Amino acid sequence: MKFQKDLLGIKQLDADQIQYILKTAESMKKIIFSESTKAPQLAGKSVMTMFYENSTRTRTSFELAAKYLSATASNMAVSSSSVKKGETLIDTTRTINMMGTDCIVIRHENAGAPHLVAQNVDATVINAGDGMNEHPTQALLDFFTMQEQMGSVEGKKVAIIGDVYHSRVARSDAYGLLKLGAEVVMAGPRTLLPNDLESLGVKMYTDVDKAIKDADVVMPLRLQLERQKNCFFPSGYEYAKYFGVNEERMKLAKKDALIMHPGPVNRGLELQSSLYAPDKSVIDRQVTNGVAVRMAVLHLFINRNL
Repeated sequence: MKFQKDLLGIKQLDADQIQYILKTAESMKKIIFSESTKAPQLAGKSVMTMFYENSTRTRTSFELAAKYLSATASNMAVSSSSVKKGETLIDTTRTINMMGTDCIVIRHENAGAPHLVAQNVDATVINAGDGMNEHPTQALLDFFTMQEQMGSVEGKKVAIIGDVYHSRVARSDAYGLLKLGAEVVMAGPRTLLPNDLESLGVKMYTDVDKAIKDADVVMPLRLQLERQKNCFFPSGYEYAKYFGVNEERMKLAKKDALIMHPGPVNRGLELQSSLYAPDKSVIDRQVTNGVAVRMAVLHLFINRNL
């Protein structure tokens, strides 16, 4: 299957392409747990991560994914780069491109930044999160985890709870899950629900209990306080009481419902701490699957012409 030069969002992928990436991730996950975590798919290739926003899981998993496939992985430390001297995003990425980089993985606080970079470099560009727009590889690892646990997401009810307005994960998840045939519902304070997703077929609630009722997957989102310049809810206590996912609320979901979270988790705020445990949630599994999915993405997009 052919892929474009860049992965900028789930919007650009159809259902068959998503499934092909997930199928490839299955084989990549076997590499992670093999005696030798070195595979040759990206031998001789170079991957540069450029993170203008903080990250633990995404940046580290991309670097490990590249190394597991025998690529050279480097990270541009934005805080000590020429960005601090006033160099523009285009000039910075052109410089990286002219060093022979095969792939640029970029996270940026401004929506559309990876799209701008992709237009100005020959290297493959992977969007690792752009503002409040999309986070395609997080969505892919979410789909991978759901299918690994449930076999398929078609016909399943996925409840995404909390700070949907600021969440690029929620948007990417919604785009992909609807293409894969899932029912997507979202809930949170009215102030944290966007107006642009209902037209796609997403059901919106301000009553979290209604959203979680009979859900196959429950995914609370991190409260993105760093993006909230205004007061979107009265207090953390009230947010946890009315919109937090806890053990009592999970009784409304299906008995074997998956608890997921894109991380990092504000324990006791959007998710009761006890539900983070490995026997209650698949959050740790999501982290492992993130490496496998990013291995698949790097391989399929860098080697798209093979």
